[in-house]
Amino acid sequence: MNAAQHADPLARFIDDMTALVGSTQDEGVLLTQGRQLLSRLIENDQWLPAECARALPDRYAQYLLHVDPQHRFSVVSFVWGPGQKTPVHDHTVWGLVGMLRGAERCEEFALVDGQPQPTGQCHVMQPCQIEAVSPTVGDWHRVSNALPDKTSISIHVYGADIGKVRRHYLNAQGDVAEFVSGYTAH
Repeated sequence: MNAAQHADPLARFIDDMTALVGSTQDEGVLLTQGRQLLSRLIENDQWLPAECARALPDRYAQYLLHVDPQHRFSVVSFVWGPGQKTPVHDHTVWGLVGMLRGAERCEEFALVDGQPQPTGQCHVMQPCQIEAVSPTVGDWHRVSNALPDKTSISIHVYGADIGKVRRHYLNAQGDVAEFVSGYTAH
């Protein structure tokens, strides 16, 4: 790592995550040690480029910050305008979500007989808080901006190129359907 990368929190995070995913495939280790790395990244929000912090008027944005050349992990900024939310969805891979700015509301769901059902668990994430998702620790949720009048931004790290992963969501008819999220253009 060169001196410029030491000063760049995202470059340092990418280097550290690359080393971590190169050393283990154990999900528990990846989530525990990845959480420590993500914690350092989100303790300061000045590193995020302005074009990856821009809210869209009609939907949340999902900006790709980095994808590992071997597709072992990806780093994405999610930008939520007031009132914006996801449908109920899963991830199918491990992931870490860290709040950078603002606040997110997360409603948890559990798969019961192949259908996502609300668990009654809901929490609001504040800056510097991190949560994990995966099929083994809880994979279904709905996320929304918890602030009625401000943009919120979270940094997500997933155990794959999440924009290309076939996942599932609960559609308007209440059925589980497949989707691939892709990314928002910068």
